[in-house]
Amino acid sequence: MSEEENRHDWSCVDCGTQNCKYKDRTYPDFCLTTSLDTEDDAWAMNKYEEGRNHDIMVASAEVEYEGYCQWTRVQEIMEFARKIGAHKIGIANCIGLINEARIFARILRVNGFEPYSVICKVAGKAKTSVGIPEECERIGSAMCNPILQARLLNRAQTDLNVVIGLCVGHDSLFYKYSDAYVTTLVTKDRVTGNNPVAALYTAQSYYRKKFGLDK
Repeated sequence: MSEEENRHDWSCVDCGTQNCKYKDRTYPDFCLTTSLDTEDDAWAMNKYEEGRNHDIMVASAEVEYEGYCQWTRVQEIMEFARKIGAHKIGIANCIGLINEARIFARILRVNGFEPYSVICKVAGKAKTSVGIPEECERIGSAMCNPILQARLLNRAQTDLNVVIGLCVGHDSLFYKYSDAYVTTLVTKDRVTGNNPVAALYTAQSYYRKKFGLDK
């Protein structure tokens, strides 16, 4: 192991046992489970009893179990929505994925849900209006507006919001300002056809040099 790797704070990605799941192996010395502060543990467990958190956790586990390796994420979202009693489904979509959003909305409708979409370019504001450098308008002058997307979906009183292809960072702002719980259907990656994990699968081959892993 390199000197650089030895300098970082070790965490779960550095563990080779995953004994927190299997319970028949050895925890590493830096394990977050064995060094867990009882106050942090209690805080998290108590949070699962607040508001609808308990219902969300139960529904999530049931969907994982019932559809394990059988249901697509589209189906998982619908089954999850049913379990938590969500009828009005907000869609926060990128304008570049409007066709995907339309297909998803159609699927929702025929399955008894009420979709309500707010597109990323809503209000049509120029990027420079919020201090974005003018050069960024070369790929389009209208800014993405994730905070307004969240506000309009909040106003529509959606029961569950679904992100379809919001840009990196824009999605962060949407998650922050959404009143309803949020799940993601599509994660945008313009290079890999919206399959960002492809870059991880090829990090030791095609993308090795680009990610600096050849040093």
